[in-house]
Amino acid sequence: MKNLILITCAGAALAACASTPQHDDQLEAARAEVRQLGEEPLAHDTADRDLQAARRALQDADEALQNRRPLTEVHHYAYLAQRHAEAGEARVRGAAAQAQLARAQDERNRILLAQRSAEAQRSRAQAEERTAEAQQSRAQAESAQSQLAQAQQELQDLKAKQTDRGTVVTLGDVLFDTAGATLKPGADLSLDRLAGYLRAHPDTRLRIEGHTDSRGSDEYNDALSQRRADAVARALERRGVPADSLEAMGRGKSYPVATNDTPAGRQQNRRVEIVFSDSAGRFAQGEAPTRR
Repeated sequence: MKNLILITCAGAALAACASTPQHDDQLEAARAEVRQLGEEPLAHDTADRDLQAARRALQDADEALQNRRPLTEVHHYAYLAQRHAEAGEARVRGAAAQAQLARAQDERNRILLAQRSAEAQRSRAQAEERTAEAQQSRAQAESAQSQLAQAQQELQDLKAKQTDRGTVVTLGDVLFDTAGATLKPGADLSLDRLAGYLRAHPDTRLRIEGHTDSRGSDEYNDALSQRRADAVARALERRGVPADSLEAMGRGKSYPVATNDTPAGRQQNRRVEIVFSDSAGRFAQGEAPTRR
């Protein structure tokens, strides 16, 4: 009887052992889920509590299986392990998304900063360009002012006068030999000043009028005055004054400025007058002074 009882107990134990599986698919699925979470780079930083809870539940499931407790208990722990693992993976995905968003924001900020830097650099370059242009304009204005002052001084040196015909400079007969039309070296300074003024004022035109005293015939004096006006025009051309800005004409003895009865008066009448146009190239009056 005792042997029969022992055999019966041993059989029951073997039957119980055979009815409790050593491998369970649900447990292995939970184990794979927990393993996957543990391999995530961000798991320990963002889901460590979930990972630890999943591992504890998995350990409880393994112990229940090893101790041959009911499969419902094993599956319960496996379920808990899987849910903790899934929660941890969700946290990892959220952290990864936030990290990606942060990187995108950093990249956007970098691009915006680069754009602002480029815009600031362009603004500085434009400001520097405007400053340079302003300095250049000031320099040009100062240069033009200086040239104008110099030209005005040269006209003053030439004893220019304002008349109803405009600005007039008179060159006396000391620039020519008596009865001649060849300029003397003493004319160079006056002609240099005239040429300098015209270079500074390229829109200005000159009317060069030759005059004589009353000695000699009209034909002779007309021709002499024309030759003298032409001589002055050619001298200015050699100094760079455009020929089309010069008009030479002989006035003969028709327009004296003093009496021809005295040597001093005749000397004043032997002259070349330079009449200046306005800045538009127009002359105030087309005719010479009133006849005397």
